[in-house]
Amino acid sequence: MGFCKSVLKLFGWRVICSVPDYPKSIVCVAPHTSNWDFLLCEFAYWSLGRKAGFLMKESWFFFPMKYLFRALGGIPVSRKRGGPSLTDIIIRKFNESSRLCLAIAPEGTRSRVTEWHTGFLHIAYEAKIPVALGAIDAERKLVHLEKTFTPTGDIQADMRAVKEYYRGFQGIRSDKFSAE
Repeated sequence: MGFCKSVLKLFGWRVICSVPDYPKSIVCVAPHTSNWDFLLCEFAYWSLGRKAGFLMKESWFFFPMKYLFRALGGIPVSRKRGGPSLTDIIIRKFNESSRLCLAIAPEGTRSRVTEWHTGFLHIAYEAKIPVALGAIDAERKLVHLEKTFTPTGDIQADMRAVKEYYRGFQGIRSDKFSAE
């Protein structure tokens, strides 16, 4: 915890958190515009004494990185079709766990996209868990974890509300972020 705070401080970053440490939650993380986002957010969350799993493309789980990513809470995501949906698998994991936090970048890529993935909203609604909105504010070198969002089940309205929250933030690569 102290190590992570020290590293963040060394690079000029601060963490602002008023969201409770929920036993089960999804941490929605945006903007996701750089590979550095992952380390920044992991260090920020660890500096609070918390741990969150994360989803990552299966292709990143190669030797020796797969051992590191799994140890950090990584869950490989296959892009192949067939079998149960990833959303259903994660809902089941939440329902079977007494404590589980999962960080998800709804943009799903570091490239600029306007259509965000809605799976995190489906998961939170079906598993009846809160969504903590985690935001990277690269301009001010702040990581925010200050708002909890409770999905209503109206995925389109929920996504509009989530994107509205993120409109005021700027990613590490500002040209690669859109909350439109």
